[in-house]
Amino acid sequence: MSNSLQDKLLLFRIRLQRDPQAFGKLYDAYVNRIYRFVYFKIPLVEDAQDITSETFLRFWNQVQEGAPVTHVGAYLYRIARNLVADHYRTRQDALSIDAAPELEHLLLSDAKGLIKIEESLDIGKVLKALRLLKDEYREAIILRYVDELTTTEIAEALGKSPGNVRVLLHRSLDTLRTLLRTAPPSSRT
Repeated sequence: MSNSLQDKLLLFRIRLQRDPQAFGKLYDAYVNRIYRFVYFKIPLVEDAQDITSETFLRFWNQVQEGAPVTHVGAYLYRIARNLVADHYRTRQDALSIDAAPELEHLLLSDAKGLIKIEESLDIGKVLKALRLLKDEYREAIILRYVDELTTTEIAEALGKSPGNVRVLLHRSLDTLRTLLRTAPPSSRT
């Protein structure tokens, strides 16, 4: 993800002119990434769609209220992350991550990081290992290697320092590698 001049221009148009076309362009640029991020945390399609929609609605409202936004993508991820936390806090019958349905239908076409892993490993094995990681590790890996955020953008989205994000990524990858080495071979169909 980039914090491009175009994002800043669109943000300016949303903030000062309440331009729905500018908002639509930002929405189109980020909706698949935010949905994928939410879906990795909330495996029910309907809930993930609702939270994704609510993320963009809150973004619009907060921008109108003058919220300081330096990186559009990082700001959207922070909103989505908070909504996911609210979802689990308010929901009595929250599903465990182990009960998640298979994730093969995710939109991973632009996930260069996972494509590289897929070339050497079975993607199903990687997705199962990701589900076994603690939330903080899974978030870091998804934000860095699926959505291609920089450590600065991840730090902003997670409310951590860039140094903490680098340590978190290192630990996340070490844990993922260990899980992938110790997992039984998956059956190929």
